[in-house]
Amino acid sequence: MTPSPTRDFVVGLFVLVGLGAVAYLSFQVGGLSYKGPVGFHLVATFGEIGGLKVRAPVVISGVRVGQVDRIELDPSLRARVLLDVDPKLKLAVDSTAAIRTAGLLGDQFVAIVPGAEEEYLKSGDQIAYTESALGLESLVSKLVTGLGSGGEGKK
Repeated sequence: MTPSPTRDFVVGLFVLVGLGAVAYLSFQVGGLSYKGPVGFHLVATFGEIGGLKVRAPVVISGVRVGQVDRIELDPSLRARVLLDVDPKLKLAVDSTAAIRTAGLLGDQFVAIVPGAEEEYLKSGDQIAYTESALGLESLVSKLVTGLGSGGEGKK
């Protein structure tokens, strides 16, 4: 079989296109993007964050409006979560942030429920009302202890 420059070129081009497609899909699935920080930061502290990770979505009414920028432990030993959200948002000071799970065993995200006050949060402000993640272990524990104490009280 003799080498064919045209065939070699087509095969090489096909391989490059394939590698480009794999790279693109890797960025999409991994949640990476070329967008820099949005610049409007809010802080929320939680007693339990479960499996929340950096770059997890921040949503309002199911619409992605930002992402988790950083997670750290504050001096009171609570999880301090820095949220990077769309600067066009007008969130009232009584807004609530809760950690939710997508599906039964899905990834966790931060859901914001807008408040009704007329004063708005500014960049760097802390969301006063938060709801921690519900861990599967704590739910099972509550179920087991609830069944144990409920059964004994009816004798």
